[in-house]
Amino acid sequence: MVNKQLYQEVLARLRDAVRKKRPELRENQIWMLHHDNAPAHASLLIRSYLAKHQTSVVPRPPDFFLFPKFKTTLNGCRFQTIEEIQENAIRELRTIPESAFQEAFQEEKKRWERCYRQ
Repeated sequence: MVNKQLYQEVLARLRDAVRKKRPELRENQIWMLHHDNAPAHASLLIRSYLAKHQTSVVPRPPDFFLFPKFKTTLNGCRFQTIEEIQENAIRELRTIPESAFQEAFQEEKKRWERCYRQ
């Protein structure tokens, strides 16, 4: 299980590796970290560590756009079989316009581009 202490150790190793392999990123303070909103990643310990080491984090939305839609429409539903779960999930997926998927992935692409453009 990854907790905040273990994640801090991982970040320290990552920081050292970046310093060795891409020193220009550290020297110019232009490297950015892209991670999710897992509790270990969002902890005060980690935020303090990143601030101390002047590491910017690419902001992420609190949840991928798809999961709230499922939570809302399938909330409280009970299913007897895996097939029933799959049928209902597929039905809900088909109600989401293709443009919503495209927009969500374009936003994710913009976040990634900010990482490697630096």
